[in-house]
Amino acid sequence: MYLILLGSPGTGKGTQANILADRFSWLHVSTGDMLREAVTAGTELGKAAKSYMDQGALVPDNVVIGMLVERINRPDAEAGFVLDGFPRNLAQAIALDEALRQQGKSIDVVLNIVVPEEDLLKRLTGRWLCPNCGEIYHSQSRPPKQAGVCDKCGTQLIQRDDDKPETVKARLEKQRTPDNLLAHFRDQKKLKDVDGQQAVDKVTADLLGAIEGSK
Repeated sequence: MYLILLGSPGTGKGTQANILADRFSWLHVSTGDMLREAVTAGTELGKAAKSYMDQGALVPDNVVIGMLVERINRPDAEAGFVLDGFPRNLAQAIALDEALRQQGKSIDVVLNIVVPEEDLLKRLTGRWLCPNCGEIYHSQSRPPKQAGVCDKCGTQLIQRDDDKPETVKARLEKQRTPDNLLAHFRDQKKLKDVDGQQAVDKVTADLLGAIEGSK
């Protein structure tokens, strides 16, 4: 089975991709990891990607999709794969559909983990750290006993710039799943929305139900 997992940062998409891949012995394909692996291995596509990355430019879709097709044709992807982090827009989805069609393959189901932006902001801006001992806290899941103070050494906690609300909002805006991408998979009758506000195991159960219902 071939799956795509969609979801904004903070939805637990990566965690769920790992859970599904382990359960079914599917290959978990993270495009970022795939790019780095190809560059390190020095493949032809990896060399092409590196030339763009060295210039600080985005790697073209045709290079990424070429790597993806090459990756899913290896033996460890025979049982299926979970694609995490790609496609990010409609053009990539159409190009991916065509590349898979030429391989005699197609995406079976697209799972979209949905969490309201307000909740994502709470998740992603809740991390605080101690500049003295390095202890990490979260305002929701692991708050310090005294607000703003490290339990271990009593130092005032700080927040990294990339955890601050304005930075997180900008990242969410940039990485939000486009409506036309969702519509593309919805029109193909492949899109399944799953409530990501639930506990991790409940989200997993709903994802499994969506997968079973797509067979």
